[in-house]
Amino acid sequence: MAELHRDEQGGEDTMDALAFLKPNAKPKDDSRTWEETDSSPHSRTSDSDPYRYRMGYPSMGTCLIINNKNFHRKTGMMARSGTDVDAANAAETFKGLGYKVHFATDQTIDQMVQLLAKVSKEDHSNSASFVCVLLSHGNEGVIFGTDGFEKLDVLTKFFKGDRCKSLVGKPKLFFIQACRGMELDEGSQIEADSVDGQTSDRIPVEADFLYAYSTAPGYYAWRNTLNGSWFMQSLCEMLRRFSGQLELMQIMTRVNHKVALHFESSSEIPGFSGKKQIPCIVSMLTKDFYFPKNLD
Repeated sequence: MAELHRDEQGGEDTMDALAFLKPNAKPKDDSRTWEETDSSPHSRTSDSDPYRYRMGYPSMGTCLIINNKNFHRKTGMMARSGTDVDAANAAETFKGLGYKVHFATDQTIDQMVQLLAKVSKEDHSNSASFVCVLLSHGNEGVIFGTDGFEKLDVLTKFFKGDRCKSLVGKPKLFFIQACRGMELDEGSQIEADSVDGQTSDRIPVEADFLYAYSTAPGYYAWRNTLNGSWFMQSLCEMLRRFSGQLELMQIMTRVNHKVALHFESSSEIPGFSGKKQIPCIVSMLTKDFYFPKNLD
């Protein structure tokens, strides 16, 4: 049986939740002020293989990390203890993979929209990819700024093929640590025993995106107050271990495995201990993507 990191984590497990114990709550109406529950190397054949993203660019690209920790009282959201650990972990990991890391903290919705629009208008011609890490509260389909929420697709639309021409045909990777609902995963007992240029000159505007959500639709996402979220801990660990060896989707499968089997909630709130979590990976990638070997 897999070892559960329940006691080793220390601190308390919380959730990046929209509301607390109110299944029918709506984002706009909630005014609560509490919610404490939350590959092969790319260098040899990548540029000639039609099923592998080209990596022969001067730069891996930009990694934008938006870390929202503190929220306006009107949102009903409490501070996200442990999120700074996630942000630092992500920055170190993606910097080690060759990305130019940019931070933004405690962003309002308007600031988030303006920032992503601005980044999408930059020239990414010399970049192999783009990464965005979003750390905040959320609910299904929406993510919080410090003053309210917005639909996730409003933030990601700027990078679609009809808007961000210099990233067309390149991977656009979004890693999202946020709740997607208010269901709790009780767990179950385990029994011990790319586009080819020769065929088309056009590509769907939604192509080449990957959305890696910390949890499945409808569920809470857990975050340890001392060590950061289960998802970001696992993501950064697996990227460091397997970049340069495994393809991205293989790495993400290992992230799922880590979160699913090695974590279990420990909370002072009755009924919130012993809960589980499974990330959800939504891919519109058209080729295999290999991060370079970690530079650290």
